[in-house]
Amino acid sequence: MDIREEFLKYFTKKTHKKYESQALIPDDATLLFTNAGMVQFKDIFTGTIPVPQNPRATSCQLCLRAGGKHNDLENVGYTSRHHTLFEMLGNFSFGNYFKEEAIEYAWDFITNIVKFPKDKLWVTVHDSDDEAYELWQKYISDDRIKRLGDKDNFWQMGDTGACGPCSEIFYDQGAENFKSKEDYLGGDGDRFLEIWNLVFMQYDKDSNGKLNPLPSPSIDTGMGLERMVAISEGVENNFDSSLFMPLINKIKQIVKSNPTEQSIGSYRVIADHIRAVSFLLAQGVLFDKEGRGYVLRRILRRAVRHGYLLGLREPFLNSLVPTLVGMMGEHYTILQEKQELIIEQILNEEERFFKTIHSGMLIYEKELINTKDIFDGNVAFKLYDTYGFPLDLTQDMLRERNLTVDIKAYDKAMLKQKNSSKANWKGSGDEKNSGDFKLLLEKFGINKFVGYESDECEARVLALLDNDFNMVNEIEQGGSGWVMLDKTPFYAQGGGQVGGIGVIGEGEQIAIVEDTKKFFDLNISKIIAQKDKIIKSQMVEAIVIDSQEVAKHHSATHLLQSALKQVLGENVSQAGSLNSSSKLRFDFTYSKAMSREQIDEVEQVVNDMILDDLNNNTQILSIEEAKKTGALSLFGEKYGDEVRVVSFEDVSIEFCGGTHVKSSGVIGSFYIIKESGVSAGVRRIEAVAGKSAVDYAKSFIDTNLRLQSELKTKDIESGISKLKEQIKSLKLELKNATVQEEKDLSIKYINGVSIVVQRLEGGDIKKIIDDLKNSHESIAIMLIEQKGDKVIIACGVKGVELRAGDWIKQIAPIVGGGGGGRADFAQAGGKDIDKIDDAISASLHYLEENI
Repeated sequence: MDIREEFLKYFTKKTHKKYESQALIPDDATLLFTNAGMVQFKDIFTGTIPVPQNPRATSCQLCLRAGGKHNDLENVGYTSRHHTLFEMLGNFSFGNYFKEEAIEYAWDFITNIVKFPKDKLWVTVHDSDDEAYELWQKYISDDRIKRLGDKDNFWQMGDTGACGPCSEIFYDQGAENFKSKEDYLGGDGDRFLEIWNLVFMQYDKDSNGKLNPLPSPSIDTGMGLERMVAISEGVENNFDSSLFMPLINKIKQIVKSNPTEQSIGSYRVIADHIRAVSFLLAQGVLFDKEGRGYVLRRILRRAVRHGYLLGLREPFLNSLVPTLVGMMGEHYTILQEKQELIIEQILNEEERFFKTIHSGMLIYEKELINTKDIFDGNVAFKLYDTYGFPLDLTQDMLRERNLTVDIKAYDKAMLKQKNSSKANWKGSGDEKNSGDFKLLLEKFGINKFVGYESDECEARVLALLDNDFNMVNEIEQGGSGWVMLDKTPFYAQGGGQVGGIGVIGEGEQIAIVEDTKKFFDLNISKIIAQKDKIIKSQMVEAIVIDSQEVAKHHSATHLLQSALKQVLGENVSQAGSLNSSSKLRFDFTYSKAMSREQIDEVEQVVNDMILDDLNNNTQILSIEEAKKTGALSLFGEKYGDEVRVVSFEDVSIEFCGGTHVKSSGVIGSFYIIKESGVSAGVRRIEAVAGKSAVDYAKSFIDTNLRLQSELKTKDIESGISKLKEQIKSLKLELKNATVQEEKDLSIKYINGVSIVVQRLEGGDIKKIIDDLKNSHESIAIMLIEQKGDKVIIACGVKGVELRAGDWIKQIAPIVGGGGGGRADFAQAGGKDIDKIDDAISASLHYLEENI
């Protein structure tokens, strides 16, 4: 039985609307990841937006608990039921049915659809909830209903707000297999397994702790698919079920050994973590040094370390992806679509970590010999900073030996170095906006965007809001706030396109529009009042500025993505974008810097598409129809039942809500002005189109004329050749003059960049760095010299997306010093000569992470 499908089918028949799984990256700045099935309905439950037309919902939601407040990462592999990624089945009522129907549906599904034996089921209710107790008596005997207190059976979203009692359904796995003191109903043992939690949201808790009845009580339920499948298949551990065993069997093939009682935990960790890593990558999260990307890196490195324990010394996680896609790809098609990308990104990250894991493990084992109860926090920091071991990975290894880390020493070392890569989530940088959005939706509904057809329109001011989004009747001259028009030509920021700007007038300019954003599908513009004041209900002219130039850059971005796939391969995937009136920026997955030839080819392909004057055919299609067209979509974007598909003939087909030109010829021309690295495995192209491209080309013509004048010849190529010969001769002289100093320097390469990182034995350290920079197009140099009992460090960079000052700030503290400098050169001093080799290792690791 496919429990997932049966659940969704059951509640659809009960008139619930089926919702697709929301992205693991929620549209909620207060959450790191989507951690529960109710997240996508949070704004409905809190009253921020009105209840939808159908007040019943059901979903199978992918959830992730591996960071932030909700973090199960450290439990994975040690228990039978904890996972980083899991699927939560749920049914929801927004002020429609309540306890009676929720209990009836739950019992009916478990006993009649899944057919769990009734004598194995137990129920808990809150000790104050007589209503739920009586309702359960219709289905189960009194002696199988247990009352529990607030800790177990009362749910609340926060310290204040919506809350209510819970009722949990448990499955008894049998006394014969579970003998611990915690194996009782409500205990922490595994005999009684909670399978379904029914939350009866019936109160609003105020700041004084008083529970005030909600006018429209609601239902929020959650049932773990992994637990349900394990029970239905008669196994006592989720990892022994069909949801994990194909992965574990594949790991056995890779390790070439069967798990033992001591090693089975490592098999389970790897099987769990490959699911989380793959889904995060598929949904657009990439490995990074902070935020969600850092959590992703922590999960992967934890899995790699468990592979290391099993004897693996080469990348292996990437080879599990096809097995996972075969298991889950039919339901979650994003895995099929992104399979090659997932494999490529995992392989790159595994290779990076395997370069340092062996050295790190040697240091860990050496310190372990000297550890009785508390592991040295400075060593834990060194493992993190130099060898890429996240703190929780070290803690995980120590946990196996009942040891802990000296956190105070670790934090002190972190603070001293002022490390920018924080281990804890820092948030998205935004705060969740609150205001009178519900009132606006209830009073006016969603306003109409007319910017696809026109850059200006006559409109009525439906509402004005202050900067805290509270409704006001007017905004005085010079004051700022937000305006909601009944129809608007201003595009709300999204999909990489900047928010519309312009003016609002009534015969003359009365407000400047600085930006436009979308709040709960309401299109609202930020304004500054210019004349007298702007008042509610008045009729105005709304006029967009530079909309055509924005459209040119957005359309050029679509063509650029198509060209990149043609030149670099289909694995190229969008990782972010910005489309403004003056330029475009496009981030994409690719493991190395593009060559000059590749950049030129991509530019030419885009310009050929422009010259072909491809027609823009934009359609509004259902999600299923849109997918059949092969349209590219950006995971994490919210799409409704219908989507807008923008096609430039058969060259580019994408889901997109942005504004575009009617045909590619309108773009005019396209030039790539920069290609650079953003993070590991992610590149960035900056380019110009339209008027900006004309200005860019004009600047080259002006430069060409100036060079003709300065070289005193119209044959610039010949003039430059002569200059090159002179430079070459000077470089040769310089090289001969410094050959003795450089003879012992070893030049290596990372991603095509020359690097020199080593101990210097005599010589002018600054002059050597300057000479190396003069003789290389792109290079990164770190030289460390011992002078008596002091350490001298200097570094320089050229032609690399790297700041020398940032680099040296990471290294100097290792030798007990500090320093800084410019973007291209920095120097520092230190006093710990015994740590020079550590500083050299850390310098190399920094380059591997940042080039």
